[in-house]
Amino acid sequence: MVAKTSDTTDIAEDDIEPLADETARDAQRVVAAYATDADECRMLLAMLGIGPALKTD
Repeated sequence: MVAKTSDTTDIAEDDIEPLADETARDAQRVVAAYATDADECRMLLAMLGIGPALKTD
């Protein structure tokens, strides 16, 4: 069966809410558990927008 699609699937920036810290940490743990190595883990976290925060000194 073919999935229904529409032309109104764009999400406005205003419609996106930030993840709760706990939810992001849980998602990071799941990604890390299934990633084959550290590089893949970093790539997947970055793609999902839940990578670790960069330290700025």
